[in-house]
Amino acid sequence: MGLGTGIVAVAIIGFIAQLVDGALGMGYGVTSTTLLLTIGLSPAVASASVHFAELGTTLASGTAHWRFGNVDWKTVSRLALPGGIGGFLGAYVLSSVDATAARPWVSLALSILGVLILFRAIKGTSVRVRAFAPRWRTLGPLGVFAGFLDAAGGGGWGPVTTSTLLAAGRMQPRMVIGTVSASEFLVASGASIGFLLGLGAQAIAWDAVAVLLVGGVIAAPIAAWLVRHINHRTLGAVVAGMILVTNSERVLALVGIGPEAAQAVRVLLLIGTIALTIGLHVTQRRAARASAGATSGRLGPEAA
Repeated sequence: MGLGTGIVAVAIIGFIAQLVDGALGMGYGVTSTTLLLTIGLSPAVASASVHFAELGTTLASGTAHWRFGNVDWKTVSRLALPGGIGGFLGAYVLSSVDATAARPWVSLALSILGVLILFRAIKGTSVRVRAFAPRWRTLGPLGVFAGFLDAAGGGGWGPVTTSTLLAAGRMQPRMVIGTVSASEFLVASGASIGFLLGLGAQAIAWDAVAVLLVGGVIAAPIAAWLVRHINHRTLGAVVAGMILVTNSERVLALVGIGPEAAQAVRVLLLIGTIALTIGLHVTQRRAARASAGATSGRLGPEAA
């Protein structure tokens, strides 16, 4: 496939997709796959090309998150390998079968998790970090399912794992995002092997892989830095909004609402997410300044 004059657009999309994915723990696969579908690739070839690009972008993203202290390696060790297995199985299935029929129901489940995350962000529910002990029996099935959906549906690793771990309320949002990003390298590896066996190397759009890779690698460290410095409530609200916006059309289709009305709902959700994010950010900044002022007031007389 020749990208022609679209090479710059693909590179920009790769940059934006990785910036969103690295900052929110989701979005690269869905965004990039959608782009490649619009320029005429089949679902299998588009997903395969994106996963080969992710071999580089996920490695860069995981390294950047590790350097900024955003990764829980115990969770990675229990999530990544099952994710790789699920990715391999999903890629092999997509090479011969259309496995997208279940996506509306997955979107419904994700939307429910998104509402829960949004509620936690607004309420300011504390994270029970000490109570979290990553276990194979919970993270293993989650990894297999998310990896399978990611390869078979052209995206899903981030939305499923990030939303589930955030909804559990046992890890700080930045640690969830960094851990999910670091785990994704094995998912991309498993999916890439599955696509190679199912499609063959000649079916991969290598020019698209290269261009997506360049844009994604540039964005990875920027995204990891953003995660390190954004307040956890604000970050939770943005993630919840992203989940609800991207899944709303499929959920509304389940109850018979058409694409035009669904598009209007998506716009309203996007506007609401932006407004809520700004509101939480301002509230957190004011609270931080008030706390700093109170501390300074208490220390003033003692220092004198």
